[in-house]
Amino acid sequence: MTARHPHGVDESNLAEPLRHDTGLWQPSPIADYGLIGDTRTAALVSAGGSVDWLCAPAFDGEPVFGALLGGAVAGTFLAGPVLPAREVTRQYRHHSATLETVWSAGEGELILTEAMVAEVAGQLLPTTVLIRRLSARGSPMPAVICFDPRLGEQHRRPFTRRGRDLVCDWGPLALSLGCSQKLELEPGQRTYLTIHPGRPVTLVLAIAHGEPLIHVEPSTAWDLVETDEARWRAWTEDVDEGIPFREPVLRSLLTLQLLTYSPSGAPVAAPTTSLPEDPGGIRNWDYRYAWPRDASIGVGSFLAVGKTAEARKFLGWLLHASRLERPRLPALLTLAGGHVPAERTLRNWPGFAGSTPVRTGNGAASQHQLDGYGWVLDAAWVLVRSGHRLYSETWRAMRGFADLVALRWQDPDAGIWEIRDDAAHHVHSKMMGWLALDRALRIGQSHHLRARQRDRWQKARHQLAAEIRSKGFDPARNTYTRTYGSTDLDAALLVLPVIGFEETGSDRVKGTVDAVSDNLSAGFPFLYRYPPGQDGLPGTEGAFLPCSFWLVQALAHTGRRSEATELFQALLKNANKLGLYSEEIDPATGTLLGNFPQALTHAALIQGALALRDTAAGNETTAGTDP
Repeated sequence: MTARHPHGVDESNLAEPLRHDTGLWQPSPIADYGLIGDTRTAALVSAGGSVDWLCAPAFDGEPVFGALLGGAVAGTFLAGPVLPAREVTRQYRHHSATLETVWSAGEGELILTEAMVAEVAGQLLPTTVLIRRLSARGSPMPAVICFDPRLGEQHRRPFTRRGRDLVCDWGPLALSLGCSQKLELEPGQRTYLTIHPGRPVTLVLAIAHGEPLIHVEPSTAWDLVETDEARWRAWTEDVDEGIPFREPVLRSLLTLQLLTYSPSGAPVAAPTTSLPEDPGGIRNWDYRYAWPRDASIGVGSFLAVGKTAEARKFLGWLLHASRLERPRLPALLTLAGGHVPAERTLRNWPGFAGSTPVRTGNGAASQHQLDGYGWVLDAAWVLVRSGHRLYSETWRAMRGFADLVALRWQDPDAGIWEIRDDAAHHVHSKMMGWLALDRALRIGQSHHLRARQRDRWQKARHQLAAEIRSKGFDPARNTYTRTYGSTDLDAALLVLPVIGFEETGSDRVKGTVDAVSDNLSAGFPFLYRYPPGQDGLPGTEGAFLPCSFWLVQALAHTGRRSEATELFQALLKNANKLGLYSEEIDPATGTLLGNFPQALTHAALIQGALALRDTAAGNETTAGTDP
């Protein structure tokens, strides 16, 4: 028998988000999701009002709502329209992390406004609090709520009721759902209601780990959201008004901040795992960890807009996190600074659009990646160059990293792209090893440094530069290459104009930028990061979005600012409607691919905009001559 709801509508015609309990349900396209978060964890919310991904108590915890990868049985939290909308519009409220979705139907509009509250009175809440408010304009609007959390790989769902709240207790993790109206909510069951103008319905989800749940009264919860919005607006208001494309830059900064785990200061690469780079293929990785390299690129973006506190906190986390393996810098770490779990596959999880396996953990954690040292030491140098001193323990750690580079620069590595094949002599990695030594020497001009250590770094830097120019450059094509002796190219080489390894206007720099732009083009405005498929894995992948923003930066710094501006504008059109980017994109269809939203892409966007700012009036700065 076909089910019916109180408004007399055949449920077979309901809005697609309602059909979670049928075999027909599929997650929305990646681009349809919005991000809300509290700087400890984050939720992905579809354009239909469904929370299809939320891990607890942190980004790398177990999914409480996992339908994005596990299907209906993995849990979801729907608050949205009963009928398909004539029009759907979505936006973040001005310079904030509050997401607003408006469904227009008939003579009215149903509005879902939602946020996760991070702080109260300047203090980080011990409980994650998600506040969702349904309201109406124009006329009463039918709506539906379906609250169906299922913890972890096995989709556990034990519930009790405490007063009017639904409460779930999974050992150290507990959650509760409260509502501002007396609704008979039952886990996994649809509750239909009518939202009247001026009489919003507020839902409050609280999640705690190892501590008592904080009760937030639904009738007053919206005050917390408004206070949170004011905090975000205050955080953005001192960002330079003169930055080109300031609004996309601010959205990227807010996204980077939402993806920074505030208890430790560790930036997460993305809040998701296993969103496919190759739909239907195996290129599905867990990005819910902190890569010092990616984090350092983001830190450089924060520093460039005056956000020094964020850089300090990251370096403090790195100092703590790397202590057990120093001077080795792990390729990635957990948010608490521990070892990343071994890679494993979740059983019976169908994956996003059938892309399996669904993975947790990440096998790249054990790789040797030389480039990471360069990014980290460059971030420390940018902090010093802006007038700040490193704490003595931080400088000691940085010296240890430079010592290891001086010792191991001749070893092959996995490279920035974490090739799961034999290690190789990646030219970009060697350049970043050079950068690590160069920046350590620069910091050493204003910080204590023994003469013997300085001499060792200078010697290694000189030898490394000579080898790169001898073995990593193809004179016939006037370009640096992907690996020593190869003819392949690598889009990561687009950082060449800004690291100071060569004079910015040199023929080698311009030749490399042109060669990468031409040979790795995926069709304007996109680039592949290396020749597709040449990474030891089956299948292929999309264009790599950070590389296109690095090309903006490279063009701007090599005197081609008008081309850089045109490219930047084209790339802005490929964000989703909320200004969010994934890691990759299908150049033929514009479909976003890979984990989402991706911190590295947003950091590269900021770098591109800053390059346009810094080259606008001919006030470009370079790394200068060797110290």
